[in-house]
Amino acid sequence: MGSVTTPQVPAARPAVLEAVLERVTYANEDTGYTVARVATDKSGADLLTVVGALLGAQVGESLRLTGRWRSHPKYGKQFEVDSYTTVLPATVQGIRRYLGSGMIKGIGPVMADRMVGHFGTDILRIIEEEPARLVEVPGLGPKRTKRIGEAWEEQKAIKEVMVFLQSVGVSTSLAVRIYKTYGDESVDTVRRRPYQLAADVWGIGFKTADTIAQAVGIPHDSPERIKAGLQYTLSEGADDGHCFLPEPNLVTAAEKILGVPRELIVPALDELVADEGVVREPIPGTGDDAATIPAVYLVPFHRAERSLARGLRDLLDAPDDRLKAFADVDWDKALPWLRQRTGTALAEEQEQAVKLALTSKVAVLTGGPGCGKSFTVRSVVELAAAKKAKITLVAPTGRAAKRLAELTGHEAATVHRLLQLQPGGDAKFDQDNPLDADLVVVDESSMVDLILANKLVKAIPRGAHLLLVGDVDQLPSVGAGEVLADLLAADAIPRVRLTKIFRQAQQSGIVVNAHRVNSGEPPHTRGYPDFFLFPCDEADETAELTVDVIANRIPRKFGLDPRRDVQVIAPMHRGAAGAGTLNTLLQEALTPHDENRPERRYGGRVFRVGDKVTQLRNNYDKGEAGVFNGTVGVVTAVSPEDQSLTVLTDEDESIDYAFDELDELAHAYAITIHRSQGSEYPAVVIPLTTGSWMMLRRNLLYTGITRAKKLVVLVGSRRALAAAVRTPGAGRRHTALAHRLAQT
Repeated sequence: MGSVTTPQVPAARPAVLEAVLERVTYANEDTGYTVARVATDKSGADLLTVVGALLGAQVGESLRLTGRWRSHPKYGKQFEVDSYTTVLPATVQGIRRYLGSGMIKGIGPVMADRMVGHFGTDILRIIEEEPARLVEVPGLGPKRTKRIGEAWEEQKAIKEVMVFLQSVGVSTSLAVRIYKTYGDESVDTVRRRPYQLAADVWGIGFKTADTIAQAVGIPHDSPERIKAGLQYTLSEGADDGHCFLPEPNLVTAAEKILGVPRELIVPALDELVADEGVVREPIPGTGDDAATIPAVYLVPFHRAERSLARGLRDLLDAPDDRLKAFADVDWDKALPWLRQRTGTALAEEQEQAVKLALTSKVAVLTGGPGCGKSFTVRSVVELAAAKKAKITLVAPTGRAAKRLAELTGHEAATVHRLLQLQPGGDAKFDQDNPLDADLVVVDESSMVDLILANKLVKAIPRGAHLLLVGDVDQLPSVGAGEVLADLLAADAIPRVRLTKIFRQAQQSGIVVNAHRVNSGEPPHTRGYPDFFLFPCDEADETAELTVDVIANRIPRKFGLDPRRDVQVIAPMHRGAAGAGTLNTLLQEALTPHDENRPERRYGGRVFRVGDKVTQLRNNYDKGEAGVFNGTVGVVTAVSPEDQSLTVLTDEDESIDYAFDELDELAHAYAITIHRSQGSEYPAVVIPLTTGSWMMLRRNLLYTGITRAKKLVVLVGSRRALAAAVRTPGAGRRHTALAHRLAQT
């Protein structure tokens, strides 16, 4: 979609246009820039094009647009919007469109027709002043009438709050969320405590709160702002995986973010420590520089790191042993029995790992693809089951849990479901109410972050055995910490690393090339039936070719379903061949607009039945046991009348989302490699462009390749591929778990 050019002529005078929003043809979620078609009384059947800041406006709403008329050289006459407000429609057609758009819960297109047919243009006054009369409409009973009246009142209250919030630069979607959090206190909270929004309202970070604070007159150098900025800097560090930041790094980063001198930051940090808003603790340095680091933590990460170290030591040192039968087992009999049971002999490394898992109360098993981790885990479970042990199998994602269950023949769950996390994030199972388990096996443990690892270890009964299985060369967890790497760095934790690639695995291009990339060698892109490169230098062409590979070439050659079996995993979200752009292109190719199927736009996204989607945050209030960041599913229903959308997740659970909750969902035709961790797909397509230069690292590409079960297709630049292979990972994160394990 072309952008609006500004001709070198005197600025046009502001104009006002009143119109009904008919459809949105383009919306950029990051900038708010929107291209839409609107209907006016004057235009009759013809629709006008409006462009500008319209993010948040819903189809069917009547808008009063302020802006200027422009003439675009390619797209003709357009109205360029500076600002807009919503107004109630005045015509029968406008009212019918407004009520049928899903704005008011309980009213869909059919009911809107009936209501307007019965009351005409008086319907909005009836809803406002005499809602009890709605029962006169055929099919509207007292219960539904009451619901419509309540929904109307809520909409009215939200709109009143929005007038103020929009005046201080808050988007419509965030205004709704603020109202749901604070209700009638919304305006007062925004005026007096704007930085509180970043803590209380999902989707509002420090930068948004800071913009609001500036609009309501809070000074740039106020201590409140600086303390909020320091906590934000630490949370940004946590988003990058760090459990703490060294104080000098924190102060320097905060200085850039806040734009105030360090002379103001240091006293504010001291005050924050004194108020227990953060924790400062000396931590020994690593490597050549062994000097002590003044580490500054957000409180939850400090508590979790200390608690996890203590919990692991308590497990290791427990006097009881719930698998004591293996302390004096005759391995010369047990291993041949196991071979007869499974039909395959264990390699020497695998034998060592099996013995360790069943005799040591905490153990780590690591190794790359094709080295037999899965068979080793199956062997551990077979032997434990033979002794009637209570076995608990867990993984961080639904897909990984399913794979673990198929591998072992035993039930497996995600960590979240196993612990039954409650609203607020507390677990039903913890040290006071431990799991009933003799052996706990955690697969894909490289992606278990500090907070989740701590919750899990708390719930394991003393005397039980914990086996953590994962590939330490993959990307570390999305959340803060690198638990698996820290455990391997701690001498206190027993471990086995599998290194031998089995002969059968040596025939696989996926396995061979994963190991080549991991050791800094370029992959062989010819000669294997499961590994391909489609070279392409330009990012735009790479995106088009990626879509063609998924929608046409892979289904044609391999018979795989492009939505169910093929996953695009990109180094970055942004960019011409990033996950964001590819989601838009793939949606158009695989789930195009259909006049006969309902869809719902939210911000820059439009959701349709059949869309592949992913959850963006932990929501403990949804479903039977919460829905968690990274959960993937398919949209099965969109209901304008109920203002809700239904997703069937990978864990076979149907979850309903209200339309104002849709910022919790994103499309998942393409996801970042980080978000693909713990999952395995029949086929993986990885676009590589030089535009992703900062993210082109060896462990990123290695992780991407190892997500594939049957097929890997690389699409893009040979130069970008070479850069990814030769560039080592980003280095260790700031964590102190290994140090604490040595201490306890």
